[in-house]
Amino acid sequence: MKKLFTVLALLVVFSACRQRMREDAGLLEKLLTRDPALAAVLAHADSLEIQIIYTMIDRDTANRPTFRTFYYHVDSTHYFYPASTVKLPTVMLVLEKLRALNVDSLDLFTPMFHDSIYAGQQSAMRDSTARNGLPSVEHYMKKILVVSDNDAYNRLYEFVGQKAINERLRQLGYEQVRILHRLERPLSRDENAHTEAVRFEQHGRVLYRQPMLVNEPLIEVSPRVFRGKGFMRNDSLIQKPFEFTYKNFFPLTEQHVMLRAILFPETVPPAQRFSVGERERALVLRYMSQLPAETRYPPYATDTAYYDAYGKLLLFGRGREPIPPGIRIFNKEGDAYGYLVDNAYIVNFDTGVEFMLSAVINTNTDGIYNDGEYDYETLGFPFLKRLGEVLYRYEHEERERPGAKPDLSAFRFTYPEDDKHNRPFEKSHY
Repeated sequence: MKKLFTVLALLVVFSACRQRMREDAGLLEKLLTRDPALAAVLAHADSLEIQIIYTMIDRDTANRPTFRTFYYHVDSTHYFYPASTVKLPTVMLVLEKLRALNVDSLDLFTPMFHDSIYAGQQSAMRDSTARNGLPSVEHYMKKILVVSDNDAYNRLYEFVGQKAINERLRQLGYEQVRILHRLERPLSRDENAHTEAVRFEQHGRVLYRQPMLVNEPLIEVSPRVFRGKGFMRNDSLIQKPFEFTYKNFFPLTEQHVMLRAILFPETVPPAQRFSVGERERALVLRYMSQLPAETRYPPYATDTAYYDAYGKLLLFGRGREPIPPGIRIFNKEGDAYGYLVDNAYIVNFDTGVEFMLSAVINTNTDGIYNDGEYDYETLGFPFLKRLGEVLYRYEHEERERPGAKPDLSAFRFTYPEDDKHNRPFEKSHY
C-alpha cells in the first residue's frame, strides 16, 4: 500500500498515451489502465471496492442525446455506504410532495417549522443563514446541493418520511435503494422511523400541518451486512466486523440512472421520471452546479472552509485551484466511513464536452471503522481527481463524436446571489 501511495503522489509526472481507442465493451478499462497512476490503484480494485460508470453523450442535429455507457468492476448488489449521495433523491421527493399537496400559497419558499414530539427529535424554528432568518424547503435544498449540509437533509427526510421515501423510490424503479436514517444523528431504528411534525406558516397563518409520520412495522433488511475487521466504540477497539445492515444503501448503478433521469427526463420512460415542474427541476440543477463563492445566503462566499471545487471530487479532488469558467459540474458526492462517492455530469460550455461519470472507492485500508483513520487525502481524492482528468482528456482530445456539437444552453444558469449588483434571490430567478 505504501508503494500505491507513492505512485499517487507522482500523479503530475504521468500522462496518458494518445493512441486512438476503439469504443468497444472494454473501452473504459483500456482508458484507465493505460494511465500508470490509475492502473496502480485499480490493481487493488477488489480490496478498495472500486466501481466506475462512464457514459458518453452524443447529439443528433436536433440536439437529442444518445447514451453509451461503460462499466468497470460494477456490482449493484455489493454494499457500500452511500454517505451524502442519498440527499439527491430526498430533494427530488420533497419537490414531488409539495407538488402533490397543491396547497394554495404553499411553495418552496414558505417558512417550514419542525416540532419535536418523540425521542431523538429536534425542533427547527429559525435558520440564521437564510435571508429572512427562517427555514424553508428552498433554503434546505440550496444547503444540501451546494455544500451537502447534513441538518438540511435531515429536515427534508423528516418532511417526506421514511416510509414514503422508500415506497416512492421503488415505484420509480429504484428497487435496491434504501434510505433509513438521518445523518450525523445517532438514532435507533425506531427513532429514525418516527419523523418530526412539520408545519408551513406564512404571516402567522398555518397553511399546512403534518403530524409525526411513523413507519411501522420497522423495515427489515436481509441478509445482514458487515464490513471490515473491527470498529471503535467509546475509545475501545471491538475486534469484529462493523455492521451496516440498517444503514442507507444506494447502488452506483441506481445513482447513475437517477442522475440521468434528472438531467434528461425525456430520455427515460415516463414511469421513471420524478413528478416535478420544470422550474423546480431547473432550480435543482442550478444548485447542483453552483459554487460556494456564488452563494451569499448561506454566506459560503465569505467562508474560508469552502472553495471552488468543494464537493467536486471527480476532476478536481481536493484541489483548491479555481474551476475554469467554461466548466460546470452537476453532481452529488458523499464521504463517510472511508467511502468516497461521486455521481456527476461534467460539461464544458466552450468546447462542447459533456459526459457522465460515477465512481466509488473505499479508503478504509486498515479495515477499522469509526477510528477516523481513512486514506481520503492520500488515496481517495487523488484517485477521483485523476479518474476525472483521464476521461475528460479523452472526451476533449481524442473522442470522435458522430453527431453535432451539443447545444448545452439548457444547462446554463445565472447565479444571481453573486452578481455585480448583489441582487437578492427571488422566485422569478429560477
